[in-house]
Amino acid sequence: MRKPLVGTAAAALFGAAAVVGTAATPAAAVGPADSAAGSTSVRTAADRTPSFEGTVALSNCSGSVVKLKHSKATDPALVLSNGHCLQEGMPGAGEVLVDKKTSRDFTLLNADGTDAGKIHSDRIAYATMTDTDISLYETTSTYKEIKKKYGIDALRLDATHPRQGRAITVVSGYWKETFGCAVDGFAHLLKEADWTWKDSIRYTMDCQTKGGTSGSPVIDNRTGKVVGVNNTHNEDGERCTLNNPCEVDRKGNVTVRHLNAYGQQTYQINSCFGRGNQLDLDARGCVLPRPAR
Repeated sequence: MRKPLVGTAAAALFGAAAVVGTAATPAAAVGPADSAAGSTSVRTAADRTPSFEGTVALSNCSGSVVKLKHSKATDPALVLSNGHCLQEGMPGAGEVLVDKKTSRDFTLLNADGTDAGKIHSDRIAYATMTDTDISLYETTSTYKEIKKKYGIDALRLDATHPRQGRAITVVSGYWKETFGCAVDGFAHLLKEADWTWKDSIRYTMDCQTKGGTSGSPVIDNRTGKVVGVNNTHNEDGERCTLNNPCEVDRKGNVTVRHLNAYGQQTYQINSCFGRGNQLDLDARGCVLPRPAR
């Protein structure tokens, strides 16, 4: 996971976020079940490569406008990306940001990848790099307003755990490029530098993501729903270092998969937002990390 901070020494560090001319990768996660590599993608007639509709380009990353389980057309639209893509800087290990002021524009894309227009956010509803790597921006437009002005529908966030072997597509609004592969398995823990993520999605090797693809929605080709958010890959074959995540199984065994890319699951987000797309970390079933008290 790379977070380019243009104009500073930190620009050399992070990178599924983008620095023009360089590629970059993100950090790590903690998770439930380990699955061995080598699953086979089973494509059916129902599988369809997603378009760019609903995706966005950030200044350094990718993202998407997403609808949750309880979202209504009149609710403020949410933009999903990575925690390490925050323009304010990456959250530290154990840090959780809630209801933080910001000012950020997103370029909304049409189905064919052309620019539809801009949407704006003045509030980070939630962001963290602990257990997962996500940021959710509350925009100043409702889903209905976006649909009326640009003719763009938001992507739906799946409420269920991704399935091994399913065909997926990483859709990058930053590069206006797609990466097709399958869910190879799940890493119990994914560790990168100071960060640890849970139950990370491991892609098959067909998805060779690059700097700028951080925050891209990972879409199940069969359902058309978002099952994850792209966030890192092992660039140099190193063990658990920055831009070189490693997998840790339930027994503590460490595995390094050179050039493998990963994403973070997103189904858990649904349980943490209620009416009006408002965050409720005390809601039943919500397992997202909470800010330190």
